Amino acid sequence: MASGIFAVLDDISTLMDDVALASKIASQKTAGILGDDLAVNAEKATGFVSSRELPVLWAISKGSLINKAIIIPIAILLQIFLPEAIKIILTCGGIYLAFEGVEKIIEYFFHKKHPKEEEKDAIAEEGPDAEKAKIKSAIATDFILSIEIVIIALGTVLRQPLTVQIITVALVGLLATVGVYGFVALIVRMDDTGYKLIRRFGDKGFIGKTGKMLVNALPWIIRFFAVVGTIALIFVAGGIFAHNIPYLHHHIMSNWPSFIREPIFGLVIGAVAVLLFSLGKSIIRLFQRK
Repeated sequence: MASGIFAVLDDISTLMDDVALASKIASQKTAGILGDDLAVNAEKATGFVSSRELPVLWAISKGSLINKAIIIPIAILLQIFLPEAIKIILTCGGIYLAFEGVEKIIEYFFHKKHPKEEEKDAIAEEGPDAEKAKIKSAIATDFILSIEIVIIALGTVLRQPLTVQIITVALVGLLATVGVYGFVALIVRMDDTGYKLIRRFGDKGFIGKTGKMLVNALPWIIRFFAVVGTIALIFVAGGIFAHNIPYLHHHIMSNWPSFIREPIFGLVIGAVAVLLFSLGKSIIRLFQRK
């Protein structure tokens, strides 16, 4: 009886060792995409009224956990029974990310708004419907990035037993959500922390100046993440295309460095997606007028 218990404990210990090693490798492999995930979601989770920042972030975090709860079992089943489907899903997700990234670039350079129009839009966006729309958009983007994280993590443990695969991928997915959105929560609360320090210690002295710095730095950090998040969308999408479309991988700029060819793929395919989407909207409007 005792020997049987010790044997079970030994098996559990061995399993945990395998999971720990596999999780470490998987985390290293997904570090790049986690950086992109952080940049994209920091940009997505900002711009709300101060009192709504944490509730909105919590809603997005719950959506992210649900995304991973859906993606992980499907990814493992597809890897076992239909591995080619994963490439198709990744490519479709890449098109969505490229579309969103290029759309942001076009809006910035060609659809700049007058300050009064921006003020009107800001007022219009301060409502429950606008908040729900932003949360929905953030969760949709997180879904695509979560697919990439899960697939990369799964790819590092394919030779491991199924139990190790499931636990490792689930652990990496959980750490990704907690780590990314925990850090984003710290960013979006910078100004409140700064104001509290100023109220308590004044705007002079080291602590007061630190509070003032936090308040002044937040808008610049938000702008930074808006830019980095858009670039990340293009890079992630381009990487998906480069690794999952054989023709692009072998025949288009195959000798070019990945940090050049991948964003080019993202920009070109994203531009095509935006063009087709715009044409589709124009055709629908044309038929609606008739």
